[in-house]
Amino acid sequence: SYAAAALMNPSVVPHPDQSGLKPGDMRFVMSLRAVGEGHISSIAFREGIIFADGSLSLMPPPPFAMAANGIGGKRVDYDNVKCERSEHVSLSGTVIFPFTPQQRNGLEDLRLVRFQDGDEEPVYYGTYTAYSGASIASELMVTSDFRKFSLQTMRGKASKNKGMGLFPKKIDGAYAVIGRQDNENLFFMQSDDLRTWEDGEKILQPKYAWERIQIGNCGAPVEIEEGWLLLTHGVGAMRQYSIGAVLLDKKNPRKVLARTPHPIVRPSDETREGYVPNVVYTCGGLVNNNELFMPYGVADSSVAFCAIPLPDLLAQMI
Repeated sequence: SYAAAALMNPSVVPHPDQSGLKPGDMRFVMSLRAVGEGHISSIAFREGIIFADGSLSLMPPPPFAMAANGIGGKRVDYDNVKCERSEHVSLSGTVIFPFTPQQRNGLEDLRLVRFQDGDEEPVYYGTYTAYSGASIASELMVTSDFRKFSLQTMRGKASKNKGMGLFPKKIDGAYAVIGRQDNENLFFMQSDDLRTWEDGEKILQPKYAWERIQIGNCGAPVEIEEGWLLLTHGVGAMRQYSIGAVLLDKKNPRKVLARTPHPIVRPSDETREGYVPNVVYTCGGLVNNNELFMPYGVADSSVAFCAIPLPDLLAQMI
């Protein structure tokens, strides 16, 4: 019932548990935006494995799902909500529902990233949009094990916009994100405080017909040998949403090295209709065995998967 209306906008990260796998296999965690009764958005999860031969296995969902439980009793700290999943249900059966007035109409479009800076222990961050029904605000999910979660408010001018994608490590000693500030272009921002984001530097603007109206990021940048691979969405004629990619310089991500002149995924005639028609959209992919693995929403009604060899993807860029 929590996904009765729509299911879309997935992101994906390596699972904290990689035990028992063969070389080349990767276990992953996928987040999903689920829309249910009253059109309230929540965060759901699925676990799966990408095998070395390119095949995919998703963990079957349990017969019922359970909401993550708030920690701290009736007193809710609206700036830092803590919750945990039940010991009786798997991550694939866990749903995080809104807790605060700012979130009451939905938790939207979680962009997960596995963050590890130097020798520090990895931690999973996820930026998402908290929607009150009247206003939006970017917030931050923090977890180390996908058992206990912290939902934290963010501050600063940039936090009043959607779609912040956090880099998986610090850049020149500071946190860094890619995001929008003007509903049209993409900006590079840095901060010493993970929860405070101000003005940034514009690095990308619409260039090709398929992204003429606006562009945005599709999740956290992915580090590859050639630089930072950034998935983007573009809005073109007839409000068609498509997915493209950009390559940023590894040492200076403000510098755009190349971008795809055409979408790498676009709505097809068979998949145009749905909860929101004419849309394909993702909130993040990952690289395994020199391939980009990317789940994506189809017309906001289902989720599909694709794998693109990195050499083929880079060869499309100009």
